[in-house]
Amino acid sequence: MTVYIDPPTWPGHGRMWSHLVSDVSFEELHAFAASIGCPAKAFERDHYDVPEQRYADAVGAGAVEVGSKELLRRLTQAGLRRPKGRPAA
Repeated sequence: MTVYIDPPTWPGHGRMWSHLVSDVSFEELHAFAASIGCPAKAFERDHYDVPEQRYADAVGAGAVEVGSKELLRRLTQAGLRRPKGRPAA
């Protein structure tokens, strides 16, 4: 089980955000997100948006810290990338 998180560098709604992804499956991602209290509405296409205040919680629960480019590379290599405009598989 490997879930990855990038640094909280994405602005939105008055705060900074991270992205949480899996390189295995969406089931793994949903289970991990639920275990750290991420609401289902935080899921967007292929990742969870995690506010900077929850970043340490995700890392403490086992999410691996990677840069944004590495996170995207792992997500794409796993075949789980769902860019805007592409329907879910």
